[in-house]
Amino acid sequence: MKRTLVTGGAGFLGSFLCEKLLDQGHEVIALDNFYTGSRKNISHLLDHPFFELIRHDIVEPILLEVEWIFNMACPASPIHYQYNPVKTVKTSEMGAINMLGLAKRFRARIMQASTSEVYGDPLVTPQTEEYWGNVNPNGERSMYDEAKRFAEAATATYARTYDIKTKIVRIFNTYGPRMQLNDGRVVTNLIVQALNNEDITIYGDGSQTSSFSYVDDTVSGILALMKSDKYDVFNIGNPNEMSIKELSSVILRLTDSKSKLVYEDLPNDDPKQRRPDITKAKEHLNWEPKVDLDCGLKLSLIHISEPTRQAEISY
Repeated sequence: MKRTLVTGGAGFLGSFLCEKLLDQGHEVIALDNFYTGSRKNISHLLDHPFFELIRHDIVEPILLEVEWIFNMACPASPIHYQYNPVKTVKTSEMGAINMLGLAKRFRARIMQASTSEVYGDPLVTPQTEEYWGNVNPNGERSMYDEAKRFAEAATATYARTYDIKTKIVRIFNTYGPRMQLNDGRVVTNLIVQALNNEDITIYGDGSQTSSFSYVDDTVSGILALMKSDKYDVFNIGNPNEMSIKELSSVILRLTDSKSKLVYEDLPNDDPKQRRPDITKAKEHLNWEPKVDLDCGLKLSLIHISEPTRQAEISY
């Protein structure tokens, strides 16, 4: 049993992580400033004897005696991280420094949640952990991409300087229940449009590719890394690559939607190809995803009701 801190604990991914940690017998403190997190994501955990929720912004320091730290806090969708770009930079950079300082003080094991966005618009595929990426440092996504790269650099620097036990997880596109349906990410955009029989928006010609990991698989990979004796960088994602146009077809089929495809210009700096090489995770963590796309999307869709859809897609 570990006394564990999860920043961003009321967010989509953070709430599932809190839930799984409690299931495994750990004591969990969730920090969240509710910028993108939601109390309803963790409402079922509030009466748990080993769960505590604290409203706090990790841009500000906090003193908590813990053994494990999962630094998950940061807006992860383009709409949210571009809405307040300075806040996004501060959360990733100052938040990482504050959490690393906490780990240093209490000799805690810390995991920094990074992202496949550190690879930018990659020039090699699949992307291994050794690939340094192709990122525009002044681009419209740089407040997220480069801030996460800084968080990785800070984590590595603290590890080398203070001998802190650090881990970095590069999370690839994750979907599932509790997604915010107005967050602008491709899976949620397509689901909302299909369920409402609206035109399906395809940016570019739809040939750009990505890979999609169901939330349970992502969380199990994160926990496998934290429990391991590996203090390194790991990709966690699903290597099954598909085009956005193919993803649209799957969602249209599963929702029996009458939506039509419409095409718009590809946003600046939007990646053309994203696929994780998870060889390292397979070999060292004995981890690989288990949930296929059809199953994961069906599990996601059954949690979406008409009132919720209409409420969440209206800003």
